[in-house]
Amino acid sequence: MIDNPFLQTPAQTSAPINHFGERLVLVFQGGGALGSYQAGVYEALAAADARPDWIAGISIGAINAALIAGNAPGRRVAALHEFWHDVSSSFAVRLPLPGDFLKTVFSEASAASALLGIPGFFHPRVPPTYVLPASDPGALGFYDTSPLSRTLERLVDFDRLNDGSIRVSLGAVNVATGNFKYFDTTEQRLGPEHIMASGALPPGFPPVRIGDDWYWDGGLVSNTPLSYVLDQDREDDLCVFQVDLFPAAGPMPDSIFDLPEREKDIRFSSRTRLNTDMVKDKQRERRAMHRLLAKLPPEFADDPDASLLRERSNDSAVTLVHLINRRKPWTRDSKDYEFSRRTVTERWSDGRHDAQTTLGHETFLNRRRPAFGIEVLDLCDAG
Repeated sequence: MIDNPFLQTPAQTSAPINHFGERLVLVFQGGGALGSYQAGVYEALAAADARPDWIAGISIGAINAALIAGNAPGRRVAALHEFWHDVSSSFAVRLPLPGDFLKTVFSEASAASALLGIPGFFHPRVPPTYVLPASDPGALGFYDTSPLSRTLERLVDFDRLNDGSIRVSLGAVNVATGNFKYFDTTEQRLGPEHIMASGALPPGFPPVRIGDDWYWDGGLVSNTPLSYVLDQDREDDLCVFQVDLFPAAGPMPDSIFDLPEREKDIRFSSRTRLNTDMVKDKQRERRAMHRLLAKLPPEFADDPDASLLRERSNDSAVTLVHLINRRKPWTRDSKDYEFSRRTVTERWSDGRHDAQTTLGHETFLNRRRPAFGIEVLDLCDAG
């Protein structure tokens, strides 16, 4: 039995996660090493006997999604633990570090070590791509991600992932067309290559070939699958846990050294608040169209305009629970490739704590079906 710095016994809750006949959906943003926060969130949800109906993920969110959907309920947290334990094993020192300065130094040293590779994830390409002539697109990256393929084959049961018990949707970008693409178990069988395509962030990682096309990390276009989920499901009430790894809000940089992290947070948060506001407006419009169509006289039933509106309308309600990996005062822009055991464990703990706080919050426990289409709950202290 390996030492387990991640897993604890979260407080059990008897309150159901989703009710009113809702489908439970997990939406996982991309963010590299920050993804252990999502694993901590899921640990708390699993302790509350949450059974997701659908998981949508991008990049590291796609990996976490596969580890959950590709394992039996009793094995899912252990699979997440095994992955995050392995990828944090090259910098496993866990010294007490008082003060933000020492934590920053430690974090930067850990991030620098990641340039030599991460166990079970990637290693430097030898010989380097830049000394070779133009060749296979699969070599267009500084690192070789074949270790990740072997890790996924070991930790994910792809028959279970594709059996339909949990819908899985993974976002990627077609390199040639620039178009966003979701690989979805309702449309095709997913394998390791689909997960790796979702996380193939250039120039570090090479594109991944699927069929006749090559794909990069979906975060190049949008780092959160929320819009895809809400556009796809027009019939069911949903309880969506949106787990973001980059905070959109943050402090004004104090110096030029703080600037890159703030820029990265803004870029990869994918305008979370703006998207949420747009989703709220769109859902209200859909329900308004549904109510309006019900008031039309029978002779308009086959009207082309009414038919078009009927396709776009619904009467479903969405509760969007927003969990955000908040910025630490000691982090820098290297935080998404800082895989030290110390930091990975801390983020896991943060995710577990935030999910437990949310699940036990009076607003969540006493919530009702949203009257106006969608309700957004962000119940953790941003401070």
